[in-house]
Amino acid sequence: MTRASAVWWRRGQVLHRAPELRVVLRQVETRLADEGIESARVDAELLLGHVLGLSRAELATAGSRALGEDEQASLAALVDRRALREPLQYVLGEWGFRRLMLKVDVRALIPRPETEVVVERVLTCLARREAPAVLDVGTGSGAIALAIADEHPGARVLGIDSSAGALALARENAERCGLDVAFECRDLFDGLPPGLWDVVVSNPPYVPLADRDTLEPEVRDWEPAEALFGPDSTEATARGAHAALADGGVLVLEVGDGQASGVVSLLGALGYSDVVTTRDLSGRERVVEGTR
Repeated sequence: MTRASAVWWRRGQVLHRAPELRVVLRQVETRLADEGIESARVDAELLLGHVLGLSRAELATAGSRALGEDEQASLAALVDRRALREPLQYVLGEWGFRRLMLKVDVRALIPRPETEVVVERVLTCLARREAPAVLDVGTGSGAIALAIADEHPGARVLGIDSSAGALALARENAERCGLDVAFECRDLFDGLPPGLWDVVVSNPPYVPLADRDTLEPEVRDWEPAEALFGPDSTEATARGAHAALADGGVLVLEVGDGQASGVVSLLGALGYSDVVTTRDLSGRERVVEGTR
């Protein structure tokens, strides 16, 4: 039995010495599927590719390649983590968001595809502004702030968060991506930074606490609760932004499933005009924006 098989194969199957990739891939997929992971095949490919430095497409043409013992050991550690329902993104340590590859870990939420729609809406709002001022409230990993800076190089972007850990991660990502974005530790409920912001954007905590037990283990047990659950955060952001935005400035908010109509009403009551919603790629109303 190899060192790797002793570590990570828990179900009576033993890896051969230097097994072929197609064998390892099948076994990893089986292990993850047995743990209830619906995306077992994709996860297995991404984990194996991460260890070998290969894309999924490259793996498909490398099936007869043998997996060495050190590679087995590295894969073993990753598979064990994923089998415990640690999010794939945390296990890999990085994840793509729009044009960027960001470091991700338990200090902040995982960047999600629906949040890319938020960035798209911000960029649309900034299309005719050469040097806009943008405030990202609850910046987390820095995904939104950094994507805006990357795709609108003239923008002056500040990301704020109350979590020192999240801010450290955001700064690491700024350095990793070579982007000049400022980050500041500030609690939303202490008020937003003063200034005439052209856009205030936020993906606030919006998951109802009552829904906690319905979440997948990857979300419920691993992602930071303070970034998931915050029933007053959306309203606090909207109120603070109304005071901080320049005339004609825009607030762009990500919202949860079924929450858009309520947020539309909230923005109207606070005095925002031209309040509109945007659907994500799955057809859900995901973004609400209004003009001061």
